[in-house]
Amino acid sequence: MTVHPAVQLAFDGSGIDGSLFTTVTDFAHDTKWLNTPLALWTNAGLGVFAVLMLVGWWNARRHDARAMTLALAAPVAVVAAFAVAEVAKKLIAEVRPCYSVPHAYFVSACPARSDYAFPSGHSTTAFATVAALWLLDCRLSVIATVFAFFEGFTRVYLGDHYPHDVLGAALLALPVAYLVSRLLGRVAVPLVTRLSTGMLRPVLTTAPAGAERDCPVR
Repeated sequence: MTVHPAVQLAFDGSGIDGSLFTTVTDFAHDTKWLNTPLALWTNAGLGVFAVLMLVGWWNARRHDARAMTLALAAPVAVVAAFAVAEVAKKLIAEVRPCYSVPHAYFVSACPARSDYAFPSGHSTTAFATVAALWLLDCRLSVIATVFAFFEGFTRVYLGDHYPHDVLGAALLALPVAYLVSRLLGRVAVPLVTRLSTGMLRPVLTTAPAGAERDCPVR
């Protein structure tokens, strides 16, 4: 594969962990029976994180206004983390592995040259959900963590990202989503409290006074 000159001007991440990347893609080559299931999962699996946030919202209805505020803040925090990741992606401009390591085995088709690799957007969404849910319900956060690591693995397995793209996504998403959720979990409580007494009450609360949580809101 001939690398376009414009691509050579972008950051080449293969020198960081290219050998680990090819180890994983060699595994993909040896497990072709897994290629299609993981190719389908890598996008569909993002729905798991949406479902976990919905479960968090549903459970929050039985608790106080702060819990509901954190439940509503979770998707906002994920979007914020994703937006930051997209800015970082444009600034760093790391070319995809299919351009830098063309000899590797790739399950996914090579995207456009302007679709950069670092950080992984899928992994950003996954790990941002982990952080947002941690403030709301640690049990849901633990479940999200398992799926987040698996999501990250699929991104490397399919050849879409280097391992450091996934690690970078986690290091970016976790603090951004945590801080956004924590901030909204404090400043937006009065608004959610007011809304909970109006027409939106069935959506926002069913909690009796003094309801306890098995895994307290942080």
